[in-house]
Amino acid sequence: MAITRTTAQQRGLTFLQVAIALQTLCIFFQAVTAGVLLSSSHGEVLHGVGARVMYGASMLYVLAAVLAWKPGGGSPRPVLHASGFLVLASVQVVLGIAHVPSLHVPLGVTMFALSVLALGQALAARLPGRAGDRP
Repeated sequence: MAITRTTAQQRGLTFLQVAIALQTLCIFFQAVTAGVLLSSSHGEVLHGVGARVMYGASMLYVLAAVLAWKPGGGSPRPVLHASGFLVLASVQVVLGIAHVPSLHVPLGVTMFALSVLALGQALAARLPGRAGDRP
């Protein structure tokens, strides 16, 4: 029984890692397109499309966290992190639509930093030799 649970946790964590990595890449893409927005007319279209993809990636992160927690038997903490991040993404979209760069840009930087931290934590959880990995 414990072997099955461990395998389910690893599978869920892998999906969680992929979801967080995708989210982090989307946020980085948003930073790049924000720079393009300042210098090209194509930047607005790219940034708008990227915002939708980033928001979808944030929802995927919530789904992955729930799947790693409930059926996988993992901790509920990633669900709280993912849900909080989805709230931040929602605020970010509203600020972008309202053209409030004084809040939109710093929140974007904060979101990127938080996403990188979440990705680092998810990857560190998979490293061998951690106390929770011992039989």
